[in-house]
Amino acid sequence: MESGTIEIADADRAENRKKTKRKRNRRRIVIVTVSGLLVLVVGGVFGLGWWVSEAQFKPDHQYYTHPDHSDVVREIKGSGAGKTVVIGSPGEHARRHGTYRMVWDGVEATVGEIVAESPDSVERPILAGPAPSVGTTVDVTSVMISDPKTSLGLDYSEVSVATELGPAPAWYIPASGPRDSTWVIAVHGQNGRRNSLSAIPVFHRLGLPVLAITYRNDEGAPAAPDGFLHYGESEYRDVESAVRYAQSNGAKHVVLYGSSMGGLIAGQFLVRSSLAHVVTATMLDSPLISMPMVSEFNGQQYGAPAPAIWLTGKVIQWRTGVDLDRLDLINHPPATKPPTLLIAGARDSQAPVQMDRDFVEAAKRMNWPVEYEEFPGAEHVESWNSAPARYETAVTGFFSRTVPASR
Repeated sequence: MESGTIEIADADRAENRKKTKRKRNRRRIVIVTVSGLLVLVVGGVFGLGWWVSEAQFKPDHQYYTHPDHSDVVREIKGSGAGKTVVIGSPGEHARRHGTYRMVWDGVEATVGEIVAESPDSVERPILAGPAPSVGTTVDVTSVMISDPKTSLGLDYSEVSVATELGPAPAWYIPASGPRDSTWVIAVHGQNGRRNSLSAIPVFHRLGLPVLAITYRNDEGAPAAPDGFLHYGESEYRDVESAVRYAQSNGAKHVVLYGSSMGGLIAGQFLVRSSLAHVVTATMLDSPLISMPMVSEFNGQQYGAPAPAIWLTGKVIQWRTGVDLDRLDLINHPPATKPPTLLIAGARDSQAPVQMDRDFVEAAKRMNWPVEYEEFPGAEHVESWNSAPARYETAVTGFFSRTVPASR
């Protein structure tokens, strides 16, 4: 072969080697870039899942210990029973329609439906309690901030319930009458307090003693070993302790009254406890019926994509050992199914109202006697606030029928 031909062939081979090397380098760049993007995406989804899971199962009592006093009394109009309060810079609750509590400096008043509003103020009638001074910063809230005597005029005693983790404080609100051998075990919701239970006055009028409990991770109660909420998977045992306390003090039967996560805890008591048979009736107010449905709904509220919502459940299970799929009364109902009053707000932003409707339909197939009251316009655990008379009539009628007189 002539030397010129050999040189051309060598040059072609060298060029081919360069092209091959450039292709390999481009592939490496693509692989590294895609891998980096995947790491960023997976890391971002995991981080979002971690953040959402933190909000879902870590206790946080800041709302009650550091309330947002953004509402300012601008004017008091009228006199006597006709007084109204004009609230400037109104917060979320001050603008909601219905009946709410107005709190300042340890004082409480009840304010009614909005009678006038502007972009920076609302005017509401003062239904009960004193009027604050102009310029006072107040907190308009859906729950009573103080104790049953201060807020409701009901005598009570602070008692201690012995739980497996240690003593947990509770309010005992006595009542007398033909039904007083049936005690109400009242279970509040996530990050709430005993004073967030709207039906207590109705139970008192029915002659049903109330034991408003605390459970693990509550203020004043023992912390869970891992410090996390378990959505009833372990908290139901604190309800068991409360039932035993009631039995040791004369209760023959109990009513379970659960609000928000307290409803989920009450449901898990029915599913898991050997004491479920002593439950005469149950009331669930804005309950978390199905944790898978609630988690999906809350993830969507946070704007989380579907993979992050799925991952959030896995993160929670990994960090707490709780199988959220089992915390579902629709797909995993209890063997004991007492008559149940279910109350829900149609505008609930924390627990989807469709979940409650699905549960009612499922209950029919399960022969679970459920009475359902849905309140248009009501937010989470604010059905009483939206329509107090209707709420109290429903509760009174249901328990008059389901809790028999014992004497």
